[in-house]
Amino acid sequence: MKKRKLNPVFLSRTAVCLLLLCFIVSGCGIGSGKTTKLRDLDFTVVSEELLPAELTQLIEERKEEAFQITYSDEDYLYLCVGYGRQETGGYSIAVDELYLSDDAIHINTSLLGPGPEEQKGNSPSYPYIVVKLEYMDKTVEFK
Repeated sequence: MKKRKLNPVFLSRTAVCLLLLCFIVSGCGIGSGKTTKLRDLDFTVVSEELLPAELTQLIEERKEEAFQITYSDEDYLYLCVGYGRQETGGYSIAVDELYLSDDAIHINTSLLGPGPEEQKGNSPSYPYIVVKLEYMDKTVEFK
């Protein structure tokens, strides 16, 4: 009985195909972009008069345009989201999500327009929200 030698090119192509097939079948999730939520974070919405002076100044400098700011002191992390100049008043902002993942803090907010019963006024407004949470040394991702 004669022994057959396998062609090395055939072997390498087969190995690559098997490897690709394993990735496809296993659903390896490369580049899926999904984050795993570890837990929701407790927070407090901070009124303008209770903000640190330095943070108030940063907000004032940026309020004309939409902005996202993180600010921290030794105890707290402040997450600020502003929606820029609006032609009228009566806007509010909702915190839709604020949670911790493996590698970041995630915050998602929404600008809510004035309701029909609210007096809108004729002067522009600069809606923003500042949430305060326990200090964590994590990247913040605004959505």
